[in-house]
Amino acid sequence: MTVVTLMWEARAADGRGTELLDWARASELPGVPPLRRETFRAPGGRVLVLTWWAARPESEALPELPDPAPELISRPVHRWRFESVDFPM
Repeated sequence: MTVVTLMWEARAADGRGTELLDWARASELPGVPPLRRETFRAPGGRVLVLTWWAARPESEALPELPDPAPELISRPVHRWRFESVDFPM
């Protein structure tokens, strides 16, 4: 099985870090749930969400978190896609 990890990262607008974190934790992904999902926070109001999917790396049809409301973020959302090498089974 190939596992693809989607990485979503946003930086909150000044003073909105808790709101952005709450938004990310409450946001649901459409369709089938991922194999795993983790949410992180970091200094500067950064929020990171990782999701793991049983899919091929070139698969384009994987659910991703949308962009939050523009007033919650200080810059565009960053997204990356990785192929997991050591996903625990």
